[in-house]
Amino acid sequence: MDMDWMRLPIGEWAEVVVDWMTTYLDGLFSVLRSIFDGMNEGLVWVFMTPPFWVIILAIAVISFFAKGWKLAVGTIIGLLVIVSVDQWENAMNSLSLVLVATIIALVIAIPLGILASKSDIASRIIRPVLDFMQTMPAFVYLIPAIVIFRVGVVPGIVATIIFAMAPAVRLTELGIRGVDKEVVEAGYAFGSKSGRILRQIQLPLAMPSIMAGINQVIMLALSMVVIAGMAGAGGLGQDVYSAVQRIDIKLGAESGLAVVIIAMILDRITGGFGNRKRKATGPRKVAAADSTETTASVPAKTA
Repeated sequence: MDMDWMRLPIGEWAEVVVDWMTTYLDGLFSVLRSIFDGMNEGLVWVFMTPPFWVIILAIAVISFFAKGWKLAVGTIIGLLVIVSVDQWENAMNSLSLVLVATIIALVIAIPLGILASKSDIASRIIRPVLDFMQTMPAFVYLIPAIVIFRVGVVPGIVATIIFAMAPAVRLTELGIRGVDKEVVEAGYAFGSKSGRILRQIQLPLAMPSIMAGINQVIMLALSMVVIAGMAGAGGLGQDVYSAVQRIDIKLGAESGLAVVIIAMILDRITGGFGNRKRKATGPRKVAAADSTETTASVPAKTA
């Protein structure tokens, strides 16, 4: 039986949409391509201009403040391993791509999470979109990204942003909705505006959850390194992809190990800062409660 009459032309619709975007929004995409490419090249310049040991020491210092001397020592050892297998330049290229994609994803995701936490309607609209973004195979994002932004690092950044930003939206919304309602109501009772309550109460108390979202964005962005390499982004992803094509075990092991080391370092750093925020949340809640009680007692005394 011929079932063609039942077939939905979803692929044709998607092709029409992409053709329309490339025709009428080419100027906008050219600007975005220049911005993303410029950000990536700037970070590559920062990482590649100094000697490698300067960058290693700088990352080790960040690791020390995040979690202590053990992580700092582990960071130095891990990065020296990357240098020893001659993957330093590729690692810095991949790290630049991950950081650019993470920054842009967070700039979009955190405001969306705030909006979703403030509006149930917005939350119901955003949630299925996030489900779609997370479940769609990441390879699919590369096809329109390459058509719109051409081969290079920019399609990899765009595909990474789309794939990685969902956890930051979800965990930002979850963190803000999880803030003690009594503290928020006390802020409103003393005449604070919504913006001030968001900045001084909700965001600080939701910071552990937001930091967990940032951690997840970075990890998902790193998981896209190989896929971005297929789009011509270079770095470790291109080496892994080349190793698969040529069945080169040596290159695959070295480039794969470098990806693992960078992932572990970034995970421990963001996790360390997240734990510090989590430990600070308890005292901050007590302080917020004490301040509201103190403020409430002043009118009673003066009356």
